[in-house]
Amino acid sequence: MPDLLIELRSEEIPARMQRKAAGDLKKLVTDALVGAGLTYEGAREYWTPRRLTLDIRGLNARSADVREERKGPRTDANERAIEGFLRAAGLSSIDEAQVHSDPKKGEFYVAHMVKPGRAAEDIIADVMPATIRDFPWPKSMRSGAASARPGSLRWVRPLQSIVCTFGAETEETKVIPFEVDGIVADNVTFGHRFHAPQAISVRRFADYSEQLEKAKVVLDAERRKQMISADAHNIAFANGLELVEDEGLLEEVAGLVEWPRVLMGSFDEGYLEIPSEIIRLTIKTNQKCFVTRRPGAEKLSNKFILVANIEARDGGQEIIHGNGKVVRARLSDAAHFWKRDQGDLPDLETLTASAAKFALDLKKPLDQRMAKLDALNVTFHAKLGTQGERVARIRALAAALATVTGADAALVDRAAVLAKADLRTEAVGEFPELQGIMGHKYAALQGEDQAVSDAIEDHYKPQGPSDRVPTDPVSVTVALADKLDTLVGFWAIDEKPTGSKDPYALRRAALGVIRLVLEGKARLPMLPFFDVALAGLKAQRPDIANEIGGDLLAFFHDRLKVYLRDLGARYDLIDAVLTPEADDLLMIARRVEALTAFITAEEGKDLLAGTKRATQILAAEEKKGTEVAARVDEKLFRLDAERTLHASIMIASDDARQAIVKEDFRSAMEALSKLREPVDVFFNDVLVNDENVAIRANRLALLDLIRTATGEVADFSKIAG
Repeated sequence: MPDLLIELRSEEIPARMQRKAAGDLKKLVTDALVGAGLTYEGAREYWTPRRLTLDIRGLNARSADVREERKGPRTDANERAIEGFLRAAGLSSIDEAQVHSDPKKGEFYVAHMVKPGRAAEDIIADVMPATIRDFPWPKSMRSGAASARPGSLRWVRPLQSIVCTFGAETEETKVIPFEVDGIVADNVTFGHRFHAPQAISVRRFADYSEQLEKAKVVLDAERRKQMISADAHNIAFANGLELVEDEGLLEEVAGLVEWPRVLMGSFDEGYLEIPSEIIRLTIKTNQKCFVTRRPGAEKLSNKFILVANIEARDGGQEIIHGNGKVVRARLSDAAHFWKRDQGDLPDLETLTASAAKFALDLKKPLDQRMAKLDALNVTFHAKLGTQGERVARIRALAAALATVTGADAALVDRAAVLAKADLRTEAVGEFPELQGIMGHKYAALQGEDQAVSDAIEDHYKPQGPSDRVPTDPVSVTVALADKLDTLVGFWAIDEKPTGSKDPYALRRAALGVIRLVLEGKARLPMLPFFDVALAGLKAQRPDIANEIGGDLLAFFHDRLKVYLRDLGARYDLIDAVLTPEADDLLMIARRVEALTAFITAEEGKDLLAGTKRATQILAAEEKKGTEVAARVDEKLFRLDAERTLHASIMIASDDARQAIVKEDFRSAMEALSKLREPVDVFFNDVLVNDENVAIRANRLALLDLIRTATGEVADFSKIAG
C-alpha cells in the first residue's frame, strides 16, 4: 500500500509552537483523509525549527465505492412524484429503479446507486491546500509579494517549500503537485541552512530522513533532545561537574537547532555571590543555556553549557566567547539588582504612613519595599483593590486561621505583612518567577525568623498537583490565607472559572487549599473562613456580594472529588458521604477512606444490599403516598425478626453515633455492620406490605430507621452495586 510524505518548510518556527503544530498537522490531514474514505496503517509527525513533516504509511490507493439506496414513491404515485424521484436519484428512466414490496405500504420504487471511489492522489490534492490555508497557528503572518492580495496565505513564518510524495515502497513515488499561494508541492527540500543549503530530491520518508541527516538535519525532535542531554551530561562530567536538569529548557533548545553541538562556557567566579536562582534564570532566559554545579552541591559552578546549531571550524571557540560575553553582561545586571534590593530606597520619607499601617521598620530593606508597594497603590485587580489592600485582608484572615492551625500569631502576622514585599524588588521585576524566592532570601538577610522567611516563599505553594506542600504552621497559615482571599474575592465579583477558561488559576488555588488541608491533616471548617475573608473584602468594598459561601463550597466539592478520584477513590463513595453543607474537607476524606475499606469487605457488601433494598422499598411506598408511621411502635411487632432488627438498630445507631462523635469512622462502620444478619432475616421472614395498615406503616417506619442509621455515615442509596 502507498505511503505519503508531506513536508512544510518555512523560516524558523518559534520553539514553543513546534510540537503542537506537528500534532495539528497530523490530526488535520489524517482526519480529512479518513473523512474522504481513505484508511491508513500508521502516521507519525516530526518537526525541526524549519519544517513540519508527516509520514503516513499504508494509505489506500483509492477510496471505496459507496453504495446507497434511495427510497422512492409508491408504484402508483403520480407522474410528478416519480419525476422528482428520478432527478434526486440521478436516474434517466424509472426502468433503472427496482420495485420493493412492503406488507403495510405496498409496492414502491428504490434506486440502488453507486458512488465511485476516488484516487488517493485526487483526495490529497484537495485536502492539503485547505489544511495549509486554515492551519491553526496561535500567531501567523503574511509575507512576500502575495501578501498584498486579499485572502493571501497566513503562516507562522514565511512558507518556503512544500514536499508531497506518494507511492508504494516497490514503485516510484509520484509528486502530488497542488499549489498554495504560488508555492507548488514538489519532491525537493533543503538541508541545514549553513552546512547544506543545496536542494535535495526525495522520494519517500526513508531516503528523506537519511538525506536530511547527511545534510546536517536531525529530523526527530526527541532524538535531538537525547543528543543534547547526553552530550551536556558528558561534557559536565568531564569537567568534574553535573548538569542542572531543566526539561523545559531542553525542549526549547531542541526546537532551536537542527544539528545540535554542545559546548561549555564560563563566567567570572565573583558572580557566584548572586543567588543561584538568579544566575540560572539569567543564563536560561537570555541565552538559553544550562547551568552546572559540583556533584551534590547546591551552589552553582561558573561553567555553563550552550547548544550551537553549527559545527564551527574553530571548535566553537568564537561561539563560546560570544555567549560568555553576553552572559557576563547579563550577570552584571543581575548583580546590580541584587545589591540594589539590599539598599535603602531614596524616598523613605514618603513611606511613613504605609509603614505605620503595617507596623513596618523602615530601617529594613524588605519592609521598605512593602511600604512602597502600598504607597504606590499598585493594583491587584480593578474590582478587588490594590496590593496593599490585599495584604491587609490576608493579614486579617491569617490571624483568624492561626487560631485553628496553631501557628504562632506574631510570626504569622509578620510573614503575612512581608509576603508580597518582593514584588517591588528589582530582581523580581526582572524575573517575576522569582517572587517568593527572593522575598525569602531578603528576609533572611535582614534577620527575620526562619519561619517567616520560609513562609514568604512557601505561601505560593502548592502551585500544582506535583508541587511541594508546606508543613510549617506559619507557612501553611499564610498559604491558606492567600488562596482563600483569592477565591473568595473572585467569587464575590463573579469572576469564576467557566468551561476550560480559568484566567486567575482559581482551580489551582482550590486544589492548593485541599492539599494543604488533607496532606497537613488540618481540621479547617471552610464556611466560617469564607465569611471572614468576605467580611474583610466588604470592609474595603461595601458594594461587594453578600453571600458566596454555598456556591464556593460546591466548587471545592468538585475539586475535592477530582483530587480524591486521582488518589483512587470511587466517585459514588465520595457522593455517598458528601452533603451540600459539608465543609470539613479532612473529615470528608476520612469518611471516604473508611467507607471504601468497609464496602469492599463482605459485611459491607451484604449490608449495602440489604440497606439499598430497604431504601428502595421505602422510597417506592413514599412515592405512592403509602402511610409511614412517625415512629416505630413495638406493640405492633408480630414476628421475632421485627423485634430483633429493631433492637439491633437501636444498639448499632447508638454505637455508630458515639464513634462518629470521636471521628472514628471505621468503628462507626463496624457498628453498622452488625445490622447485616438481622436485616437479612427481616427480609426473609417479614412481609413489609402487610394487609393491616398499621402494621405496614410500622414496618415501613422500621425500614426508615435502617435508612437513618446508615445515613449517619453515608447515603447508601448513592453507592453502586
